[in-house]
Amino acid sequence: MDPRIKWNFIMKPSANHFLRQTQSLVMSPQQMQSIQLLQMNHFELSQFIAQEVEQNPLLEFQDDDEAGGDCCETEDGEYAHQPDAGGDDGYDNRAEAPSSDWYDNGGSASTSRLNDELDANYTDVFPDDAAPQRLDAPELVSQWKSMPGSGEGADYDIDDFGAGQVSLRDHLAQQIPFALPDMADRLIAQNFVDQLNDCGYLQADIVEAGERLGTSLAQAERVLATLQSLDPPGVFARSLAECLAIQLRQKDRYDPAMQALVENLELLARRDFATLKRLCGVDEEDLLDMLGEIRQLNPKPGSDFEAAVSEAIIPDVVVRASSDGGWLVELNPDTLPRPLVNKSYSSLVKKNDEARAFLAGYQEKVSWLMRSLDQRAKTIMKVASEIVRQQAAFLLHGVDHLRPLNQKTVAEAIEMVESTVSRVTSNKYMLTPRGHFELKYFFTVPIKAVAGAESHSAEAVRHKIRELTLQESPEAILSDDDIVDMLKKGGVDLARRTVAKYRQEMNIASSVQRRREKRALAKVAGF
Repeated sequence: MDPRIKWNFIMKPSANHFLRQTQSLVMSPQQMQSIQLLQMNHFELSQFIAQEVEQNPLLEFQDDDEAGGDCCETEDGEYAHQPDAGGDDGYDNRAEAPSSDWYDNGGSASTSRLNDELDANYTDVFPDDAAPQRLDAPELVSQWKSMPGSGEGADYDIDDFGAGQVSLRDHLAQQIPFALPDMADRLIAQNFVDQLNDCGYLQADIVEAGERLGTSLAQAERVLATLQSLDPPGVFARSLAECLAIQLRQKDRYDPAMQALVENLELLARRDFATLKRLCGVDEEDLLDMLGEIRQLNPKPGSDFEAAVSEAIIPDVVVRASSDGGWLVELNPDTLPRPLVNKSYSSLVKKNDEARAFLAGYQEKVSWLMRSLDQRAKTIMKVASEIVRQQAAFLLHGVDHLRPLNQKTVAEAIEMVESTVSRVTSNKYMLTPRGHFELKYFFTVPIKAVAGAESHSAEAVRHKIRELTLQESPEAILSDDDIVDMLKKGGVDLARRTVAKYRQEMNIASSVQRRREKRALAKVAGF
């Protein structure tokens, strides 16, 4: 064959059939949403239910006075449900005619019954012989129509007259026009106000701000110095030392000794009082007086003008002692969503064939939502009840008796997968006689115990370390090695480096710093 000849092989496409066996996990969108419902907290679940009620014409919110009974579980694992007398089918029965009459057996109307049925009060609140209401200020009646006695303001709300909370920026905006009459200075001041954080510190570079505003550095510093004289004292400071110095200057206490103390706050944090006495040129008694003045200052001048809204944590589970000596676990009714089917609307649209076909898909979503919410409540109850059973000693005796526990142990006890327990305990809270705790708080790693003793939880060991440091005297400060020896006597086998790590996590100073601080506090107290 001639090697110069090249052969081109062309593969013709062909269709073949193969039989394969594979495994895959396929979840429907509804199953995925059920998993998401399980890990939602109270706020997220309320938002989700509100969205479903808005989109589904068959759903509506249940009134507070029509809510169902509480679902609770005792320590032995049995559920106890206390339904209302109106049924537990999840449907709204308001379309049905009332079975009871408004009249008593004697035929006369009952005032209390009418109050309940008609949501009105028929008691004689204003008797005929009552004295006429006196006007508090007759000359202001024309200006304040809601004043008691004016005759037109019976439905006024006292909260409408309450002063609202003033923010830090609003409080400064009221002072700047009096402190800076020049408009150019006010523009620079407004730029500095916009760069304040919630604590009242200025987070801006003066040189960069001056270049951006097209002003000189001297003018920017002059405006900043004026702003630092405003109320609250210490505002517009760029560091903690400057904040304390501003407040001390306003009190006329910023002498050279105090200036040296403020400029060496890192030594104060280390409780190096010997070096501070040498730098400030004062004796120990004067230094203690200076430290007392420092403690009276406000390191966060903007904290009194808190702008962020504090969100209250609502417990999902409530634990209380039962009469038989155990613990009663119940879901918080305030966190349970209360959507229900509008039965009156559903019965009306069923008469129309087109409407019935249109609502078929919505009816399926309603059924899924009801099942998912019921399954979510039961799963939370199972996990919470098992946690209470495992940590019963903690509820009785405190943190020292908190047992080591992991999610796998709870999952095996309630016959669920570990991922489900993780979703249930995410952003869920439990109210106990010991306080308010997140469900994940009860899961702690075990700490090795000495021979013949039970293991301890990491949280209980941290609590013991904190108690040991709080109980020590200035003359007998415990080192990390001393804490290790005392823990071993209590049955806890812990390395010194682990004690140091736990101590640092709890912001507990070293033995040297604690000795300096407690000796200083003892001298201040006169011991």
